Amino acid sequence: MEIFGGFLVILWIAGFFLTIIWFILPFVVFGIKARTDESLARIREIETRLAVIENMLTKVVQERHSGD
Repeated sequence: MEIFGGFLVILWIAGFFLTIIWFILPFVVFGIKARTDESLARIREIETRLAVIENMLTKVVQERHSGD
């Protein structure tokens, strides 16, 4: 009977930790999702800015070659 009680205590502790993980995990996942969305928005903004700079540099190079 003592073995059965010890086994139940082990199961209770394991269940307790799984319950804690079950309640915390959604907050972690949604926090990561929010940061990922923010990072993607910044990357898109940087990409558009780089495209504008690239176009400006292309125009300058073309003007220099046409002026020679």
